[in-house]
Amino acid sequence: MTDSLKSSLLGAALAFVFGFLGAAAWSYSGMGDARTRAYLLENPELLPQMADAYQRAEAEKRLASVKGDVMDPFPGAILGNPNGTKTLVEFTDYNCPYCRASMGDLTKLIEQEPELKVVVREWPIFRGSDLAARMALAAAKQGKYAEFHDAMFRLSPATPESINQAAREVGMDLAQAQKDGASPEIEQELARNYSLAQQLGFTGTPSWVTEHSIFEGAIGLEGLRRSLEPVDD
Repeated sequence: MTDSLKSSLLGAALAFVFGFLGAAAWSYSGMGDARTRAYLLENPELLPQMADAYQRAEAEKRLASVKGDVMDPFPGAILGNPNGTKTLVEFTDYNCPYCRASMGDLTKLIEQEPELKVVVREWPIFRGSDLAARMALAAAKQGKYAEFHDAMFRLSPATPESINQAAREVGMDLAQAQKDGASPEIEQELARNYSLAQQLGFTGTPSWVTEHSIFEGAIGLEGLRRSLEPVDD
């Protein structure tokens, strides 16, 4: 989390305390704003905790509004166990270096978690990655999504040459893929992913969603594993 974001969250947390708590619960117990401020100044370690709690609460609200949609995959655009009981959603871009760096960790997590289903949402926000995203979704329609996904990151950056090479390596029907890539179905999927990312407040890739949390960045294998665990209140 950046310093500016932390500061804004701290400000929101303080506003919450001095607004709601100061007017309600704290007043009820006979503690006015002055006493509340004094208590927080004496216990500054509470402020980051409040900021984190506020951030989690806001993330939960955003997730609740789109949860069903974001976890509903484009047919075939899945890694891991398609019938798994644990779901991890990734918003990704083939020209994103952090997405590429996360691939090894995600592959290990899938190997270690046999019940993990990874729903991949193609979100081409880097220059030149739109064609790769379309080809990936076309690969999903041919039952070759995981193979193309792996080959595309291995051959990245995404260029017309590397995209076609990845498609040939995994045995795609290129004529059909080009037709599908320009279809309204794939156009709608990319627009849908963009809208979902905006609603979730994502600012870049990779971005992630679990049953109970949303987060951004290349957070490593342990970070991804912890994200699958329920969040303690």
